[in-house]
Amino acid sequence: MVAVNMGKNMHHNIHKQHSRKKKWNELSPMARFGTVGAGIVQLSLLVAAQTDISRRPAQQIRGSKAMWRLATLVNFIGPATYFAVGVKRRPAAKQA
Repeated sequence: MVAVNMGKNMHHNIHKQHSRKKKWNELSPMARFGTVGAGIVQLSLLVAAQTDISRRPAQQIRGSKAMWRLATLVNFIGPATYFAVGVKRRPAAKQA
């Protein structure tokens, strides 16, 4: 029983030490670069998806444009899902 309690206390102490979020100036240069890079990728996907929704006819989109506009606001997953599932693909032309 003592070993179980000691394990819980150790886990609690470790969690307590790491529960505070780091401030921007506390991040390493690589962590900053990764954060900025992920933000750029996210915004690029969002802009690409929103632009595609605006330009693509409604008949070529599965579901409503309004639903996909909202879905693309979900980080990474929304735009990726729109391009993978929301856009209807034309069948490939048969080669002779």
